[in-house]
This record gives sequence, structure tokens and C-alpha cells, in this order.
Amino acid sequence: MRTIGMDVHRDFCEVAIIEDGAVRSAPRVRTAPEDLLVFAQSLAPTDEVVLENTGNARAIAAIVQPHVGRVAIANALSVKLIAHARVKTDKIDARVLAQLLAAGFLPEVFFGDEDTRALRRRISRRAALVKQRTAAKNEIHAVLQRNLKDRPPASDLFGKRGRAWLAMQVLVPDEAETVTGCLRQIDMLDTEVASMDAALATSALGSADIRRLMTIPGIDMLTATAVCSAIGDVKRFPTPRHLVSYLGLNPTVKQSGIAPARTGRISKAGSSVARSALVEAAWAAARSPGPLRAFAERVGARRGRNIAAVAVARKLTVLSWHLLSKEQDYAFARPSLVRGKLRRLELTAGEPSKRGQRGSTGTHVSADVRSAELAAARQVEDAYRRMMADWKATGKRGAGAATGARI
Repeated sequence: MRTIGMDVHRDFCEVAIIEDGAVRSAPRVRTAPEDLLVFAQSLAPTDEVVLENTGNARAIAAIVQPHVGRVAIANALSVKLIAHARVKTDKIDARVLAQLLAAGFLPEVFFGDEDTRALRRRISRRAALVKQRTAAKNEIHAVLQRNLKDRPPASDLFGKRGRAWLAMQVLVPDEAETVTGCLRQIDMLDTEVASMDAALATSALGSADIRRLMTIPGIDMLTATAVCSAIGDVKRFPTPRHLVSYLGLNPTVKQSGIAPARTGRISKAGSSVARSALVEAAWAAARSPGPLRAFAERVGARRGRNIAAVAVARKLTVLSWHLLSKEQDYAFARPSLVRGKLRRLELTAGEPSKRGQRGSTGTHVSADVRSAELAAARQVEDAYRRMMADWKATGKRGAGAATGARI
């Protein structure tokens, strides 16, 4: 078995081969599909290939994979930390990659199947579009502030009333051109975001995992899709802590000698899109009756609301691991809210509206049913509060904290 390292560039790949303990350089391979296919066909089925995670690494890995035993994609940041060298060339980088893989010290990244990669690309593109739209909106707000304009009477400056008020504002010609141009950008980006949402909703309708995560309060289609695209196969994570660390919601720890360990801010490793979506969902979950709200209030009383939101995001991550691993829906879900989420998902995917046809969508529920669901959620929230009070009083964890009165 040989170990082959490939230092990937836009135009070529530098290749290094480890065979029988000896390292040698191989001729460069042009980064073109036909040349990469010829190179892949020259490899043996028992060979192992490693590439650094660059923009075109996954496309190269897809060509090489059918012809070798294994293709590994290295974490670019971790490789720089492990194999930092003062002398750095393409040949040395290819050799280092091959040596790390042969020694079993290669930090890999998850490759995933094509559906997972497509979902990640769509989520990333939507996040980029929203970022551009926010920048255009901020530019309009800056124009109004520069010209000492009052706050708009409408809560949404870019809604119907807000735009009518904006059209009546008197601005110098160049500032008026800026506002007009930004509004055109916002309209275009709104169309693109809506198109991306429709594509994501169509994918979500065919995913049992995404629909399962949507049973958790605060988690909508976008958050569930971002989390599922980041996770891929949940079996990759033996415990919930592995998933928490993968998404960067674990605290950093510093400890040396006999000094006690000190924890700091979260590591922020992994997908920033999934992590920010979970934190945003945590704010919504903290407002919904249930154990998550009680947990947020308990942490917020000690550490503040912002830290409590991150703690709830971590709790959502742990909960997601359990639901996906056990293939179960959230036990304390409110059925009427879940049906509403799924109906909005169908409408976003392009299904026709059935407004005015009472009962045709299956989402209409009576006020009594809604009140009963709300009372049940508050009862679970109160049970959690009593359990934590018993835990503080007895110092026990889990079921050992239960008292006869609570049961």
C-alpha cells in the first residue's frame, strides 16, 4: 500500500509518494479533469490519497475516489499548526501531507455525499445573499443618519409604509442615487433569497431529519437545514459532546501544571452558519413555554442573557443529537405549532395556498386545543423548575433529584 500526498493548486497538483518507508516526489499533474482521470487510473486500488481542503479539492477527490482505497481531505488550518515549517514549498507540503496520513496524525474534514454537499452550498449561498442585503440596508440607514432624518414611522423601513416614507425624504442628488441604487439591490436580493428558500424547502420536505428537528421550539426550516447539512451522518459523532465540539459551542480550556483549569469563550470551530442559526433559534426557544425557557432563565440569572442564549444553543445541539440518533420527535413539542411550521414549509416550496378553505390544510385548531397545548408546555416547564430546585437542595443529578412531591 502506498500513501500519496497531493498539494493542490488552481493549475496543477504537486504529488509525493510514500512507498516502503521512502518518500519521493512524482511529476506534477495538471488540474484538469482529463489529466486527473489519467493520474487516478495509474493508481492502485490499495493506495491512500490525501489532499488539503481547498476550493477544488472535493472535485479532485471525486475523480480519484473510485480508483483508490481511500481519499482523505486534510483540515488546512490544523495541518499548518501541526506541520509548521520555516521552509515551505509545494513539494514539501505534498510530502508532509503524505507523512501525516501514513503516521495516522492527519486531521481530516468530513467529505459527505453529494446531497449533503449541495445542501451546504445552498445554505452558504443564502447566508452570503442575506449578508449583501443587510449591507445595502445599512447603507440606506447611514444616508438617513448623515442627513439628520428622523426615525421612520414604520417598524420596517423597507416595507410598503417605510418605502412610502423614504420616497418623501428630500436628499441631495448623490445621496438620492445611493438610496435608489440600494433599493434596487434589495429587491434583487429579495428575489434571490426567496428562490433559495424555495429550493431549501423542497429539500427539507424530502428529509425526515429536517422535519424531525423542526419539532423543537425555536427551530425553523433554515436552522434545521443548516444543522443537518453540517452534521451529515449523525453516526459520525459517538456522543453529544462530540457534536457540540464539532459545531464550536464548547468552551475553550486552559490548564497547566497543578493550576485549576480555566474555561473561556466558545471555540467557534466548525460551521459558522449552523452555529449562528442555533444561537438565533435559542433566542426564540427561550421565549417559548417549556423546559428550554426555564433553562434559559436559570442560566441568565447567573450569567446574563447573552451567555444563556449560547447555553441554550448548546442544549439544542445536544437535543438534536438525541433526536437524530434515536429517530424520535421532540417529546414536548406543541403539535399545532409543528403543523404550522410544516405548512409554511410546503408553501415556501411552492405548493398552492388553500386560504379560506377551513380545515383543508390540517393546520387549523380550536382555541381550546391551543390552550391545552400551552398548559401542557407550562406544566413541563414547572416540572423542570422543581427538578432543578430539588437538585440544588440535595446535590443529586438526574432521576435521583426527583422527590415524591414532584412525582
